[in-house]
Amino acid sequence: MKVTREKIGAGEIRIWRGGTGRPLLYLHGFEQHPGAAPFLERLAGRHEVLAPEAPGFGTSTGLEQMHDLLDMTLHNRAVVEHCANGPVDVIGHSLGGMFAAELAAVAPHLVRKLVLVDAFGLWLDDVPLPDPFILPPDALGKAKWHDPANAARETSGYDEAHDGSRAAYRTTNLSAATKFLWPLPDRGLARRARYIKAPTLIVHGESDGLLPVRYAKALAELIPAASLSVIARSGHLPMMEAEDAFVDAVERFLE
Repeated sequence: MKVTREKIGAGEIRIWRGGTGRPLLYLHGFEQHPGAAPFLERLAGRHEVLAPEAPGFGTSTGLEQMHDLLDMTLHNRAVVEHCANGPVDVIGHSLGGMFAAELAAVAPHLVRKLVLVDAFGLWLDDVPLPDPFILPPDALGKAKWHDPANAARETSGYDEAHDGSRAAYRTTNLSAATKFLWPLPDRGLARRARYIKAPTLIVHGESDGLLPVRYAKALAELIPAASLSVIARSGHLPMMEAEDAFVDAVERFLE
């Protein structure tokens, strides 16, 4: 996949691109963009993959113009309008799942099919979530991964083209994510999910300790005609821990 820097909306963002076919927009999670990760390379075998880095993450700019979730939703709408001619399929992971669901609710004409992967956006009082921003690294790893030994896969396709240390880089990304996830990842999606018209697949890692499967089931109940696929032996990143099962589920749905 190639990486470009493009002026879109209020900032300049990096976009990983690759493949041909129907456009497929990928919105990344709260820690970092996965870069040219193996699962994206595989999806690019049948789709034109567009994977933008969100404002404030990595070297993408424009976060100061994102005052709330609506601003980010409008930014992602601008990304689609800039990169694709017509509606796109959308995959959103984690924080990107929240962004993808909001895009589908606000701009339904731009989303053909929607895949939400271990997506934030809800809050259930009887199943409170851990705060990923204060968990020690070991505890975060245990919460994220079915097998913490798989953690090295998270950066397997990432091009570390940035200034400073990885620790400083991660701090920058988490600071951007707190704007939308802290103190609670509830910005009203439960009220707006009914407006999602796109056929929706909710994919969730069975062992996700950041977002228990109960959240995926609740989201599936809120989105009209949504279906749920729980991936065994995977946590918050099923596309990396169970890549074959993830890609198979997504491709079957997008067909």
